[in-house]
Amino acid sequence: MAAKAANVDRVNAIALLRRLLEEAPSRLEKLPQTTVARKPSAARWSPKEHLGHLLDSAAVNHQRLVLAQLEENPALPGYDRNRWVELHGYQQRDWRELIESWRVLNRELLVAAEAASEPAWRRRCIVAGSVPQTLKIMFEEYVDHLLHHLEHIGIDVEDFRTSA
Repeated sequence: MAAKAANVDRVNAIALLRRLLEEAPSRLEKLPQTTVARKPSAARWSPKEHLGHLLDSAAVNHQRLVLAQLEENPALPGYDRNRWVELHGYQQRDWRELIESWRVLNRELLVAAEAASEPAWRRRCIVAGSVPQTLKIMFEEYVDHLLHHLEHIGIDVEDFRTSA
């Protein structure tokens, strides 16, 4: 996924992820249950499924961040996001549990990002056979991806984008 409007650099992406961990859970908790369970159509995700997708994305990207720090030119896995969402049954899961899982998984990802050395950020990675990209770009795109889906869930992220 190409970086969108946030266009944040690595240092700002780390700070932005830290801020998201502090502020997004309370914003998510304020959404009504009827809203988070509503699917716009049979083929589109509900807010619960969007947040579930962010759980999957955090788990996969945490693994990528760690492997990219431990291996030279790692070939990193992709994943079928729709099948992962379906497999985990996010639509039937408790909203607060999903929020807490999102917070915990992204906290682990943040720890791995903060531990990365300067040379590691320049390391080139291949994700699911894609063209090589640096760990830095991969992480920046991950944070932008978070903002994109949080917006789809229904929380205002403009203040996060403008602070990046």
